[in-house]
Amino acid sequence: MLEVDNLRVQLDADAGLVRAIDGMHLSLSRGETFALVGESGCGKSMTALALMRLLPENGRVASGAVRLDGEDLLALPERRMRDVRGGRVSMIFQEPSTSLNPVMRVGDQIVEAIEAHTELRGKAARAKALDWLARVGIPEPQRRIDDYPFRLSGGQKQRVMIAIALAAEPDYLIADEPTTALDVTIQAQILDLIRDLQRERRLGVLLITHDLAVVSGMAHRVALMYAGQIIEVAPAAEFFAHPKHPYARLLLQALPDAARRGEPLAAIAGTVPPLWLDFAGCRFWPRCDKAMGHCASTLPELTDEGPQHQVRCLLYSQPGDALPRQAVVPKLLPPVPAGQGAPLLDVRDLRVRFALKAPLLHRGPRHFDAVDGISFQLHAGRTLALVGESGCGKTTSGKAIVQLLRRQAQISGQALFEGQDLFQLTGAALVEARRSVQIIFQDPFASLNPRMRVAEVLEEGLIALRPDLDAGARRDRLHALVDQVGLRRDALQRWPHEFSGGQRQRIAIARALAVEPRLIVCDEPTSALDVSVQAQILNLLRELQREQGLAFLFITHNIGVVEYIADDIAVMRAGRIVEQGNCQTVLRQPRDSFTQNLLAAVPRLTVPMR
Repeated sequence: MLEVDNLRVQLDADAGLVRAIDGMHLSLSRGETFALVGESGCGKSMTALALMRLLPENGRVASGAVRLDGEDLLALPERRMRDVRGGRVSMIFQEPSTSLNPVMRVGDQIVEAIEAHTELRGKAARAKALDWLARVGIPEPQRRIDDYPFRLSGGQKQRVMIAIALAAEPDYLIADEPTTALDVTIQAQILDLIRDLQRERRLGVLLITHDLAVVSGMAHRVALMYAGQIIEVAPAAEFFAHPKHPYARLLLQALPDAARRGEPLAAIAGTVPPLWLDFAGCRFWPRCDKAMGHCASTLPELTDEGPQHQVRCLLYSQPGDALPRQAVVPKLLPPVPAGQGAPLLDVRDLRVRFALKAPLLHRGPRHFDAVDGISFQLHAGRTLALVGESGCGKTTSGKAIVQLLRRQAQISGQALFEGQDLFQLTGAALVEARRSVQIIFQDPFASLNPRMRVAEVLEEGLIALRPDLDAGARRDRLHALVDQVGLRRDALQRWPHEFSGGQRQRIAIARALAVEPRLIVCDEPTSALDVSVQAQILNLLRELQREQGLAFLFITHNIGVVEYIADDIAVMRAGRIVEQGNCQTVLRQPRDSFTQNLLAAVPRLTVPMR
C-alpha cells in the first residue's frame, strides 16, 4: 500500500510562506484507482511531486510521511529513491513538452527508463520501447522512435510520456492529467491499457485529472481537493450520485454539454484563495452558495457522512443560518444566426507539406503532407470546431492560417480573411492582420516567455499591435484582462513558472484577447483547465462572441465542449476533412465511419439533476 499521512508541503515565495498541501491523508492499494480532482492551483500536482520527492527548489515537506509498503520514502537517501522512482512508483507528468528531453530521441528516452529499471539492454530494450510506442498508439513507431520531441504533436508527446512511465512496469502509477492532450479514441486506448495493466500486475493508480467523465469510468475512490486540503472523499459511484460538499455540487453543474446550449454554465464565482493566508474558517466560504454565518471563523474537519464518505463542511457538523446570497438566474442567450453573406474566413484547398530528412543513398526529395487539401468557411460571430485524432493536422492547420509556418513548411491554397489572402500578406499588411487574427496555443508553458512577468507577456502584444494605447490605457486593459479570465491582479507581477498549468492557460487566453481580435484560433484552449475554470472561459468566449462578433476556430478533442459551444464542425483524419456540417446534425447523425467511431469513444458522465 502507498500511504500519505498528515502531509504538509510548504513553498517559499515572494508573498510569503505558501502552504501548498495542508494535512493530507490518503491511501492507495495495489489494483486500485484513486482519483484526485479539484481546481487548478489547489495542490493536486504538488501532491504528486511530493510523493516522488521532486519538489521545486523552494519547496519542502514540513511534516508527515509517505510510506510504500511501510517504508517511509521521505527518509530514504536519494540513491535508493532513484530505484523507487520509475521502478516501483512511476509518474506521467502534466506537461510533456517540458518533461521530455528536447535533445534526445524519444526512443532513447524510453530505452533509458527500461535499462535503468529492468534487465533488458541494447536491442532487447529498443524492441521493448517499440512495443510500448505501439501500445500507446503512436503511428508508425518504427519511424517515430528516432524522432525528436519537437517533431511530435502535443498528443503524441503525451503518449511518449505515458510509454516512459509504463515501460518499467511499476507497481504504482501517479498519472498527472495523463489524457489531457489526447483525443477521445487514443484516450480510450490509454485508459484500456491502464485497466489491462491493473488486471495483469495489480497496478495502483493515483489519477490526477479534471475530466470527471474519465474519473467516473476509471476510479474506485474519489478525493476532491480545494486550497491545499481534501474536502470530500468517497467511493466514485457515491461521489457522483450523492455529492455532499457545495463545491462538489457546483463542479458537476458546470460541465458543458448539448443540454446546456444557449445558457451560461454554472461557473463558480471568484478564484482559489492564495495559500499564504492564515485561514480562520472554511477556505471555500467566500464562493459558497450555502455559506453560513460561522463559516468564516470556524475551521471545518473531515467528518464521516456515510460508508467511506467523508466531508469537510460545517453544513453537516455545525449547521446554522445561511448567509443571504443573491440568486443567480441563468440568462438565456439568443441563438446564433446562421452564416450570412461573405464568410470572415474562407479556407480553400489548404495544403501543408513538411520536408523529411532523407536516409543515406536515398535519391529524390522526401516529404510529409500534414494537411492535404482542406476547405471550410467561418462566418463572423460563429464557432467552427475542428476535431479529430492527435496528429491529424488540426494544430498545423491553425498555425498555417495565422502565418506561423511560413519558414517551416510548403504551404499552398488560400486563407481569405475578409477577402484578403493571408498567405500573400507581408510587412504592414501582415502586422495589421495579426491584430485581427490571434491564436491560443495548446501548450501554455512552451508559449509563455519564462523571462517575462505576466504583465510584460500581456503588454507585449498591446505595444506591438495597439500603438494607439498609452501606458495608462494599457494598464487598465491588463487589469480588465486578468479579471476576465479569473486571475487575481497580483498575478501580473509574477513569473509563468509560479502558476499551475490551468492558470498558465488562462494567461495565454488573456494574451490572445488583449488586442481585441476578430478571429481567434483556439488550439485546445480548455484542455489544461479544470471544470470550474473551463466554465468561466467558455462563458467568457461566448459573451465576447455575442458582444463583439468574434469568430472562433475551435480545435479540440473535448466533445462535451464542442456540443456546448460549436455552431459548425469539421472532422479531420490524416490531413483531410472527412465530414463537416452543422454541429448538432453531425454529432447526432454522423455519416462517416470514422466520425461514428470517434463519438463512440467519448466518455460520458450522467450527472443527476438537483
